[in-house]
Amino acid sequence: MKLNRAMIPDITVLQAFECCARHGNFTLAAAELNLTQSAVSRQIRALEEQLGITLFERIRQRVVLSATGQVLLPEVRQLLERTEDMVLRAKASSDGKKVLSVATLPTFGSRWLVRRLPEFLDLHPGTVVNVASRSEPFDFGVDRFDVAIHYGQPIWAHAVCTYLCGETIVPVASPALVARFPAEVPSDLSRAPLLHLTTRPRLWGEWFSMNGLEALDAFHGNRFDQFNMVIEAAVAGMGFALVPRYLIEGELESGGLVAVMDRPITTDNSYYIVTPEDMKGSSLATDFQNWLLSQVRTGEGA
Repeated sequence: MKLNRAMIPDITVLQAFECCARHGNFTLAAAELNLTQSAVSRQIRALEEQLGITLFERIRQRVVLSATGQVLLPEVRQLLERTEDMVLRAKASSDGKKVLSVATLPTFGSRWLVRRLPEFLDLHPGTVVNVASRSEPFDFGVDRFDVAIHYGQPIWAHAVCTYLCGETIVPVASPALVARFPAEVPSDLSRAPLLHLTTRPRLWGEWFSMNGLEALDAFHGNRFDQFNMVIEAAVAGMGFALVPRYLIEGELESGGLVAVMDRPITTDNSYYIVTPEDMKGSSLATDFQNWLLSQVRTGEGA
């Protein structure tokens, strides 16, 4: 596709627009950009003339984004972020290294993936990994990742989902809490403090139901919006938690957490490796996918 260069603003002008919008002040924006206030004003005026719209309303000593400017700002920020990412990726590969960009669920990345990455890098010398957290599906055409780790159902627009593993969730607590609330049968936990994951509020209810205790109040206790925080709260003795076993390998090994009763629960959702359709043949992404699958096959998965 041939670009109409007359329609593309200079990147420095877009930087000036973003900076002015963030500060709400041309003088402060000029200081950040190491320009004069008049130079920044000229850049904004040039952008307004090129686009044929008013970006800022001048109100006393302040500048306020116009309605059109408010619509444009997120797109400009996204464009600047993508430009910066492009430069960083180019610099990372400037010495001949291969770059692999991976989007992962935050807790999966910090507690399972990162501790295993050195093995992958040893198997693929000359590779640089760029790992970022993503909790929801995104557009691979906008966020240029090679691979994503997804939890849920194998549904992702314009992408291929490959099954990685299921999920086994176990009840755990700190040794000190177990001493205070001995749990020999499921009903014992009805009187104990519970910890909940905000995005999966029914986990304890499902666990009690699985153990024939539907009538129990399974919703009391503290709530957290990430497994990382649930795990830390459990280690601190704040309550009993239902957590995927793969996320607490270290705590179980060190004794910071102990499994309470041998009554795991499985979920309907699973983990998937996701690759964009237009990069299906990427050799490095394929190697990474095969390596991830090998980690599960050798018994190290979820």
